[in-house]
Amino acid sequence: MNPVVFSRIEASFDNSIEEVWNAVTSKEDYSWRSNLDRIEVINDRQFIEYTKDGYATVFTTTVFALNERWEFDMENDNMKGHWVGVFTQTDGWTHIDFFEEVTVKKLILKPFAKLFLKKQQEKYVSDLRGRLNNG
Repeated sequence: MNPVVFSRIEASFDNSIEEVWNAVTSKEDYSWRSNLDRIEVINDRQFIEYTKDGYATVFTTTVFALNERWEFDMENDNMKGHWVGVFTQTDGWTHIDFFEEVTVKKLILKPFAKLFLKKQQEKYVSDLRGRLNNG
C-alpha cells in the first residue's frame, strides 16, 4: 500500500474574498505563479497544469462553491490526491485554509513528500501574496 501524506497551510490577506478567490481559481491569469509554465483547460471541470520543467498534473474539480470552497482531485506520475481550499472573510480580511492529501505512487519519494508539499504550499502562498499586493 502506498503511503498517504497530508499537508495544510493557512494565511490571511488584506484583500476582498472575491480578489483572493479570483486569483486562486483563474486558469487564464497565472503569470504570478513562479513555478507554472501554462494551464491547459480540458473542460469546465478538468485542467492540466504544466510546471516550468514541463511536468504535467491533471486536476478534476469536485466542488466549486463561489468565494467559499474549491476542491479537486489531482494526479501525475508521482502522486494522486485531493485538495481542499476554504475561503472565509472576517473584518475585511480574507482567510485561506488549504489542505491536501496525497498518495505517493513511488515509494522512493515517500521520505521527501511531506517536505515537498509544504514547500510547494509556502511558495504558492508567497506568490499569491505578491499577486494580491501588486494587484
